[in-house]
Amino acid sequence: MASHRFNAQFTDNVINAMGPNTSPRIRQVMASLIRHVHDFARENEITVDEWMEGVKLLNWAGQMSDEKRNEGQLVCDVLGLESLVDEITFTLADEAKDAPTATAILGPFFRADTPYRQNGADIAVTKPKEGGEMVFMHGSVIDFKTKQPLAGADVEVWQASTNGLYEQQDPDQAEHNLRGKFKTDDEGRYYFYCLRPTPYPIPNDGPSGKLLTLMDRHPFRPAHIHILATKEGYRPLTTQIFDRQDKYLDNDSVFAVKESLIVDFVPRKEDPNASLELQYDVKLVADSA
Repeated sequence: MASHRFNAQFTDNVINAMGPNTSPRIRQVMASLIRHVHDFARENEITVDEWMEGVKLLNWAGQMSDEKRNEGQLVCDVLGLESLVDEITFTLADEAKDAPTATAILGPFFRADTPYRQNGADIAVTKPKEGGEMVFMHGSVIDFKTKQPLAGADVEVWQASTNGLYEQQDPDQAEHNLRGKFKTDDEGRYYFYCLRPTPYPIPNDGPSGKLLTLMDRHPFRPAHIHILATKEGYRPLTTQIFDRQDKYLDNDSVFAVKESLIVDFVPRKEDPNASLELQYDVKLVADSA
């Protein structure tokens, strides 16, 4: 076999170089990583030129990343790694049948400086030039086990505009357009106006786009809205919700769709500000659960 053509002791020597002060978890993870990476290189007989192309791609991702775009995370996304880690984390929670809200990937366009907005606000500060259906989105944040509403929880949302761009990608959108952080009221409710999401291609100007081209894959993500829900004493929830009418649900370019996260937008009557509405409740799990 090809593996016998190369130094059989090399990988063990690298792993055994870890010192006695290495934590058990670091030793476990790094030993596994080194062994898998070395086996990958031997199995595919990676050349110096090919390895250097990989290094350049990683450097490129780092050079493109800043507080508004995480290209390294996007590379993980198109390889399915972030969605796999999300699946592992959610599965390990091992909750009961009536599970809490399913998780989904954070994505590369999260911003830590999203401002608070009042319930009932319109996060579409810059209205799209083409298309766009307004939605009244509302729901409650509830305790997964007790089913009681949680007042004072934070519900942060963000979405791309109808041109397929998040606001930090588009100079024509206002700062923090289509983003907002809402605090639930005394009855655990949140509510705001937003756009019905539309599908869009992930950026092709970096290593993620190059990888998709090399693998002959399409770049499209199904229409979705990001949600990050937090409450003191509860586990943070990062998720996405997807429009049931979207044609990319079965072939999301970053593999993030879960059946329980698919939602229906329904007609809204007697509201001059929105023709559609979406009710979506979020279940949080207490830290002690």
